[in-house]
Amino acid sequence: MDDLYEAYEVYAGQDYEWDDGPNPMVPVAQLYVRDIPVLRPPGQADLLQVLWCPFEHEPDYKPPTALFWRSSAEVTGDLGAPPGPFAVEFDGYIPRPCVLAPEQITEYPNPMDLNKELQQQLRDWSNWQAAGSALDSSWAPYPDSFYDSQLSVAPGWKVGGRPPWGLTDPIACFCTACGAKMAPLLTIASNEWDSSNRGWVPYEDQALGSLDDPCVANPPKVQVSRGNHLQLYVCPESPDHPHTSLIQ
Repeated sequence: MDDLYEAYEVYAGQDYEWDDGPNPMVPVAQLYVRDIPVLRPPGQADLLQVLWCPFEHEPDYKPPTALFWRSSAEVTGDLGAPPGPFAVEFDGYIPRPCVLAPEQITEYPNPMDLNKELQQQLRDWSNWQAAGSALDSSWAPYPDSFYDSQLSVAPGWKVGGRPPWGLTDPIACFCTACGAKMAPLLTIASNEWDSSNRGWVPYEDQALGSLDDPCVANPPKVQVSRGNHLQLYVCPESPDHPHTSLIQ
């Protein structure tokens, strides 16, 4: 990751035996605009690199993150192996190296983002039948659960998309620099799917052994805040403004 090794974060909230100097941050994701056109880089940048500290920091107990926009044409040298952290709170904060396979998908709003009238319509089985939906009749007692697990809020790592509310009600994030409403940038997930939302499994992965196998459902073996997700938000007005994050 070239000179990103200069980024550091220090955690001093617990009694660990620290080495001299700061604790190096850990590479989490490297994304290219050529693969994910919805990224909005500044200037001539075409590469986003995301790092975090492998510790949960107070007051909200989540790993602090750092974003670096780069121009891949200017990355010409290889600095070799980056320095690893000398202390880690959980193994799940050291991502296992993986190759990404970006895929554009369509998802719909979290039920918590819908008004009461739309939520009630989703609970009415006759509405699904009138729409010509070929749903299995097993969903008849709770068609809103089909919407929740199979249509709204794709699970797993994703750029942009809908927020995975659950730990809290929907929260609007506003830029501390200009006051603009911030937009989702990246969801860092603790799993790609589970038994309740296997409809989101890519076709090419459905034949891979047991879909509950952690090596299949969670290739990077990341665990955020004991199984939750970390969502990063950025200011739509300027990538230079501070980003923020939420645990959901």
